[in-house]
Amino acid sequence: MIPEKIQIEEFLELAERIPVIDVRSPSEYCSGHIPGAINIPLFNDTEREAVGIRYKKEGRFPAILEGLKLSGPLMSEKLSNAMAAARDGKLLVHCWRGGMRSESMAWLFSLGEIRPEVLEGGYKAYRNYILGKLSERNKMIVLGGLTGSSKTYILRFLKSKGHQIVDLEGLANHKGSAFGALGELPQPLTEQFANNLYDEWRQNDSSLPFWVEDESRNIGTVFIPDCFYENMQKSPSIILLMEVKHRLPRLIREYSTYPQESLKASVLRISKRLGGDNTRDAINAVEQGDYSKAIEITLKYYDKAYQYGLKKKESRNIIFVETDTDDIETNAMKILDASSKITW
Repeated sequence: MIPEKIQIEEFLELAERIPVIDVRSPSEYCSGHIPGAINIPLFNDTEREAVGIRYKKEGRFPAILEGLKLSGPLMSEKLSNAMAAARDGKLLVHCWRGGMRSESMAWLFSLGEIRPEVLEGGYKAYRNYILGKLSERNKMIVLGGLTGSSKTYILRFLKSKGHQIVDLEGLANHKGSAFGALGELPQPLTEQFANNLYDEWRQNDSSLPFWVEDESRNIGTVFIPDCFYENMQKSPSIILLMEVKHRLPRLIREYSTYPQESLKASVLRISKRLGGDNTRDAINAVEQGDYSKAIEITLKYYDKAYQYGLKKKESRNIIFVETDTDDIETNAMKILDASSKITW
């Protein structure tokens, strides 16, 4: 049976209700996969390497024989897994380029009375598609402000009121500073972050604006796709201006709960930027439980860095909003009022 091949747009539409089976090797899957896809690999990593070596040395047919020898004994298990995953007797299948691996597994799945459809061009087509989509200009509003301005909380409040947001830090499992990994789950790889970003972004109504938090190009170890980041730089930005005295209480409440050793390790990550004296003073302050002093020292660095980053934005697209409070709802209302002045 020759499986039906479908284009990426139809594939993603069907994926809303039909399970996706990724038949690439486990390491390929872990590097990046379509969100929600189930990994039923034709070959494990060792087997894939052996087949590849055989192909390079002897050609296609010997490689096929090698693949049959290695995968044959586990075919019944793969089929059982596929039958358990199928919904209404249907599955969507893909490999790297939509070639032999996906076609072979689609044939196998059909033996279990499953109607598989294969992604034309495979995962590579998916990646090209989503990066192209993320490069499109949309009605994006960037919420900026100095560290500790409660931007994340404001965005969450806006979401609770029905506004569209894309939570970059939530997707990255990182709060964006040297202290950003504290209390967070392990970060995804950059490739998977882009996949997850597209999956969240595409849920939005493109006729309406959506909000993102201002970020540097990387969030911890994860990098924002270049195309999406460049759009962030060109999009309207609303910058919340809040004095240190209003930012400190929330930062103290949040970070004083973490172990001192973790806080000191975070300070050391930016020691070159802080300088020797500031690094020493910040670490001493943490050890003495003087979190206010430690945070003020690090804020001087982050404030300076953020103000430098603002110079790279198009000034005509920036609206500054002053506030004398850390109240989330009050500041959210000020932000929304400022956004009403944006023309698209």
